[in-house]
Amino acid sequence: MKNFQLVTIIVFIALAVFGILVFSGAIPIGKDNAPGGLGTVVLWGTVKTQTITPLLEEFNNANPTFVVEYIQKSVESFNQDLLEALAEGNGPDMFFLPDNLAFHYANKILPIPFTSYPLASFKNNFAGAGEVFLTSKGILAFPLSIDPLVMYYNRSILDAEGIIYPPAFWDDLISLAPKLNKKDDSNKIIKSAVALGHFSNVTHAKDILAALFMQAGNGIVTEKDGIFNSSLNAFNQKYDLASILKFYTDFADPGKNVYSWNKSFPNSDSAFSREDLAFYFGYASELLSLIDRNPNQNLAVAPFPQIKNASFKLTGAQVTGIAFLSSSKNFTTAFTAASLMATGDFASKFATALGIAPARRDLLAIKPPDSYSPTFYNSSLYAKSWLDPSPEDTNNIFRNMIDGVLSNNMTAENAISDANAKLNLLLLK
Repeated sequence: MKNFQLVTIIVFIALAVFGILVFSGAIPIGKDNAPGGLGTVVLWGTVKTQTITPLLEEFNNANPTFVVEYIQKSVESFNQDLLEALAEGNGPDMFFLPDNLAFHYANKILPIPFTSYPLASFKNNFAGAGEVFLTSKGILAFPLSIDPLVMYYNRSILDAEGIIYPPAFWDDLISLAPKLNKKDDSNKIIKSAVALGHFSNVTHAKDILAALFMQAGNGIVTEKDGIFNSSLNAFNQKYDLASILKFYTDFADPGKNVYSWNKSFPNSDSAFSREDLAFYFGYASELLSLIDRNPNQNLAVAPFPQIKNASFKLTGAQVTGIAFLSSSKNFTTAFTAASLMATGDFASKFATALGIAPARRDLLAIKPPDSYSPTFYNSSLYAKSWLDPSPEDTNNIFRNMIDGVLSNNMTAENAISDANAKLNLLLLK
């Protein structure tokens, strides 16, 4: 389909969406806030300008009926800048939305109703990780990219021990850990199999534990009719979360056979780059950084381990979408532009430029020929995320949950119950 035809169709859809939103009262009609039609729309994000500019130049050239203007913001100041801009009435029309900020900005986002973009179409077009943007009120953002949690490993360390394949299941990792741990004469671990058990020096500790919870069948946060609740106290999954938490902390317990990690180690990403760690759980987007840190490391990547005999596969992910602000002065054009960005070549090139996977199912079927991308793309097909109400606050919740068990101040059951109560309080704010 030619770009002109596609633009025409999407503009028609956008106008229909706009009409629905106006009729529902989501967008008031008046002289000052009438739809702007085609023109310039402003896009904010924290992605580097030099990464986005060539993509947008190509996109704008292919769609001359409007212009998307990009403004880069720093990660640290994004929230404050957006709040100030909204207060002054000059905020952007749309912005790149990380999944862990979707809850935070939900009341500032103009959701797309399912009457205009059906739920079935969304699930058919986008991988499951993109469903973090689904609420009962509609779609918070069009998913653009998925950054899956994977397992990096040092091939030389495994080769030295005669280990042919990295562990596909957690049971396999349990068996390998004692073999791969190296100790000095005082029985101190100097080289570790895996960094699990602690929070402070395990990079992505919250994300790893959350992925384990989701592998157990727990979505962490649920939503019904606009009401959000913690599901950490749910008992309908096959594996209770207390046992999952205990599994995680056992790797930091000197009394356990899997003991592999303690506070004397540096952050796990640094330990891996120093070749003092066999397995490192990180995101696809970290690949180039890990290579740059130690170009001589015999680095390889494998899928995130799974629960043996589970009925489904799952790994964690960071998802980026493109969302519309309810204060947009040019919603119709913004919707047209975002739709084309999510459904056209831009989505693929955006993911490639960031070294991660696209969110569209059809694009995930087209894997780049390098040795790493197939694992990233395949992992993205079964990746999931969750609606984090406040990354900083939930970091503390997960930290306290882990530290409470390690210090013996809490049982695993009590730690889960406490985390559930605190998460519910956050969701009420």
